[in-house]
Amino acid sequence: MRSIELLDGDQIETDLDQQGYAIVKGLIGTEDCVNLAQIYDQDDPFRSRILMARHGFGQGEYKYFSYPLPDLVSDLRTGLYRPLANTANRWNAAMNMEQRFPETHAEYLKLCHAAGQTKPTPLLLQYGVGDYNCLHQDVYGELLFPLQVACLLSKPAEDFTGGELVLTEQRPRMQSRAEVVPLEQGDAVIFPVRNRPKQGTRGTYRVNMRHGVSKIRSGQRHTLGIIFHDAQ
Repeated sequence: MRSIELLDGDQIETDLDQQGYAIVKGLIGTEDCVNLAQIYDQDDPFRSRILMARHGFGQGEYKYFSYPLPDLVSDLRTGLYRPLANTANRWNAAMNMEQRFPETHAEYLKLCHAAGQTKPTPLLLQYGVGDYNCLHQDVYGELLFPLQVACLLSKPAEDFTGGELVLTEQRPRMQSRAEVVPLEQGDAVIFPVRNRPKQGTRGTYRVNMRHGVSKIRSGQRHTLGIIFHDAQ
């Protein structure tokens, strides 16, 4: 895993403001990617398994980790929260949203748990041929951290084809805009959970965001999702 302290926080913040997402190249090493993907076949690390088709979410499946999280997942969640909290607070202020976020993730989790959101939300996703994930938002309760992270664990063109991450912006009084985010094995993308602020000719306005995954054409795709708020 790359040292989070060495990440270019200013560039991440600029990318989030300008394009609505930021890519971190090689956040997870190849060996860790393979090891994390192999965890999916185990039961003990997880609290639940979701079959997407059963809920109308698409096709494929994912599993939510239970506490305690695997060390790598916990370290990523804790370490990435701190540099993103500043952007989260700035965005909420720009969108006239009252919620503000403490400096550390441990402090934020205390707020989540006090509000009854006690279930861990980091997850592993598994897609096979023909699987896809419908456009959605990962909202699990009243408390919501506005940014999340997806890390691609599989190698495009070798482990799978298709399966592109898609982000959409629903702009006021305009048609939605889609963006396909290119990722290699070990890359991470930071993107909004629900909304982001955008500067317009009449000031700042709120853009509604959704994300999904296009159909897998061959092979198998694994992804680590890191959501910073816990679930009810």
